Amino acid sequence: MDNKDLFLEQIPLGPMENFVYMIGSKSTREVALVDPAWDIDFLLNFIEQQDLKLSSILVTHYHPDHIGGGMGGHSIEGISDVIEKNPVKIFVNKHEAEGVKKVTGVSDTDINIVESGDHLTIGLNDIEFLHTPGHTPGSQCFKINENLISGDTLFIQGCGRVDLPGSNSDDMYHSLRKLSELPNETILYPGHHYSPEEFQTMKKTKEQNMYLKVPDIATWRQIMG
Repeated sequence: MDNKDLFLEQIPLGPMENFVYMIGSKSTREVALVDPAWDIDFLLNFIEQQDLKLSSILVTHYHPDHIGGGMGGHSIEGISDVIEKNPVKIFVNKHEAEGVKKVTGVSDTDINIVESGDHLTIGLNDIEFLHTPGHTPGSQCFKINENLISGDTLFIQGCGRVDLPGSNSDDMYHSLRKLSELPNETILYPGHHYSPEEFQTMKKTKEQNMYLKVPDIATWRQIMG
């Protein structure tokens, strides 16, 4: 692992304050797009202008504001638009694959199924896939060296909703416990810009985020109703 080789770009896009991420290698110029949605031409033009090469797409979960599809009567650009213009594999947790296909129309041949603990290497950078169900059945986070891209599982001052179809409050509790065990120096990069900070150490997040302070699942169930 070598953070000096890490290329990491946090890009705010769309009316729901999403963060799209580019992660990859400064030396090989390869990057993965995390949850590309809303303005695909902007993202692909950015890659071209920075002399980068798109090698893969990483999906945190299947909601259209993160990967494209129909939402609220609107059609959101997303992963299907990316692979139409630049064909690459889409890395999806095994519990999320059917949802991703249904929402976006991508096929089995477009998807690379991963499980928790699987790894992807880009240049000198190790990406570990962490299954963190709760917001959706196959929600996953990506640990890149000493950084965590958390999607809608963990925000700096909150966590993803658990009152939506496919969500599960108890699963979210266990996923947050799992993330709270990450080293304090890990930098958290959330899926939305819901707090004044765009990113933050896990140390500060553990100190400030009430959802990471719940002592046990019984208390969690009381809080979550």
